Amino acid sequence: MMVWDLSADSCIYQRNERQLMRPASTMKLLTAITALDKLGGSYQFKTTLKYTGTIENGVLTGDVYCIGGMDPRFNSDDMSAFVNSLKDMGVDTIRGSIYADRSLKDVDLLGEGWCWDDDNPVLSPLVFQRKDIFMDKFLAKLREEGIEYSCFGASEKTCPASAFTVCTRFHTMDQILHKMMKESDNLYAESMYYQIAASTGNKWASAKSARNVERQLIRKIGLDPARYKLADGSGLSLYNYLSAELEVKLLRYAYLNGNIMDHLKHSLPIGGVDGTLKKRMKNSFVHGNVKAKTGTLTGIISLAGYCTAANGHELCFAIINNGIMHGNNARHFADKVCTLL
Repeated sequence: MMVWDLSADSCIYQRNERQLMRPASTMKLLTAITALDKLGGSYQFKTTLKYTGTIENGVLTGDVYCIGGMDPRFNSDDMSAFVNSLKDMGVDTIRGSIYADRSLKDVDLLGEGWCWDDDNPVLSPLVFQRKDIFMDKFLAKLREEGIEYSCFGASEKTCPASAFTVCTRFHTMDQILHKMMKESDNLYAESMYYQIAASTGNKWASAKSARNVERQLIRKIGLDPARYKLADGSGLSLYNYLSAELEVKLLRYAYLNGNIMDHLKHSLPIGGVDGTLKKRMKNSFVHGNVKAKTGTLTGIISLAGYCTAANGHELCFAIINNGIMHGNNARHFADKVCTLL
């Protein structure tokens, strides 16, 4: 555990703060802060519809491409916008192939160190309603809107640079952050993770690329990235090993950088108010004071974030407990620490 007085810029408590521990979902703090540092708060998660060929008399003679940007919020309204954009261009028939472009990332559909029997998100650049059913829904929507196509189904191919844009749908960094942090959504966290990876410019975004960017940030805040084991963006992996010191220094870095803090602070669960802290800290004077990310896996309970002390000083803290048989005891302990702070 470690507590840092941000107003005085000094450590006020530390115990085994450098001990490597599995962080569970407080791993999402590293993902979020890295993304805001690397991509910026104005970044958008985009999914694009393009075509090649020509459009004459309602017939698109060429190919259609759905280009995945790993936007976990892509929904029915977005799918309707895709198909309606084709209709607005006068298209009622597609004579060619319909392709899924999943070239944003590698072909791995699961993260390293994930348990096979866990509720794991699907790591596909084209996700619809949290499932890998994007192209099935797109073809069904075409039929529903009366657009005929000659192919038997969707294939996979990278869209050529010369293709024309039909429609681009996007969701903002804040929209993704909100669900990722408030609700501890693993799909949203992994989508964020692969945006970090894609920012390196590598053709196939990979967890390895994302880890390299995270290591750069760890080095920037004055720690040795070689000390830690980084595996995924959500904290699902049992291969992740961080320390309370690392999480506190990340929180301090975010606090000192307004372009990060302006977005991060609104995404964190608030004690007794919302998100994964809604049912905690309700009946104490810390209600509404603590803004922190929770972490829960079998044997792991963690909490890391911010609070305001009685003297008005802003604090950041990290509490990581491993080897826990009774999660409620560890949660009560963390809540008592927050009350004391």
